Amino acid sequence: MRISKRQLLGLGLASFLMESLVIQPALAADKVSLFKVITSKDEIVIGIGETELAQMEGQNAGGVAKALVAKGSMSVWQYAVRKSTSGDLEQSPLHKIGLIASDSLRVEPYATPLKVLPIDETKK
Repeated sequence: MRISKRQLLGLGLASFLMESLVIQPALAADKVSLFKVITSKDEIVIGIGETELAQMEGQNAGGVAKALVAKGSMSVWQYAVRKSTSGDLEQSPLHKIGLIASDSLRVEPYATPLKVLPIDETKK
């Protein structure tokens, strides 16, 4: 069986197109930074996408705290640990919540060894 150069080129191009269609959505997802918000009653973990975080001064916990104080309140995604279909633990967006500046005492970065899932904007 002999494959011509044209067939080989066509097969390579088709493979490239299929790969780029599969990889493109994964690369388009915003990277999420996690923060722990501590109040007088409890503490929660929130996730902020890199595009939203880039609009905040400092792009860190201090920037999130300043944005919260300046706005008075903000809508963010609460994150929680869950099991993936493969059984691995991962940090996943739970639901969108509202933070009020007067109830939040401290915002600090939250490090996790778990995989952090991106925010699905279709769930808003």
